Amino acid sequence: MDFIELAKNRYSCKNFSDKVVDRDSLRTILEAGRLAPTAQNRQGQHIYVVESKEGLSKIDKLTPCRYNAQTALLVAFDRNNTDIYPGGKYNSGVEDASIVATHMVLAAQSLGVDSCFVNIFDPDKLAEEFSLPANEQVVAIIDLGYKADGVKPLAKHFERKDLDELVSFI
Repeated sequence: MDFIELAKNRYSCKNFSDKVVDRDSLRTILEAGRLAPTAQNRQGQHIYVVESKEGLSKIDKLTPCRYNAQTALLVAFDRNNTDIYPGGKYNSGVEDASIVATHMVLAAQSLGVDSCFVNIFDPDKLAEEFSLPANEQVVAIIDLGYKADGVKPLAKHFERKDLDELVSFI
């Protein structure tokens, strides 16, 4: 499958089966995140793989969006290991972690593993619940697994603005 087809076919799965992601696929997905570019190659990301019933229950307390996935990745970055943009006001942390997360959901799609990029949660409460280091900020939860029978993309998935509405040449 070429990249554009892969991107067209990837959607946020909203109902997962009980099937667990095999270790080889999970390692490949995590490797895709490791290979993602980051500002100045700082590689400040940290991925937490949550598979235990206890860990998944913690996620369920904080978001309704696990959708029965048997694996969830917490995508975080180290606030002390970011590139500071000119002007000193912004840093690359969210950008870097988002690139890592995107690499992982696209790698999952290439392997036939479904995913959902979750951002409906309070990052501070999640960090507290998992006792994460104070210098780390969670950007996303990525649900991983295999869609339940009959699951299809939401109708909105296929609604796309024209390229001319999204791009300006200046």
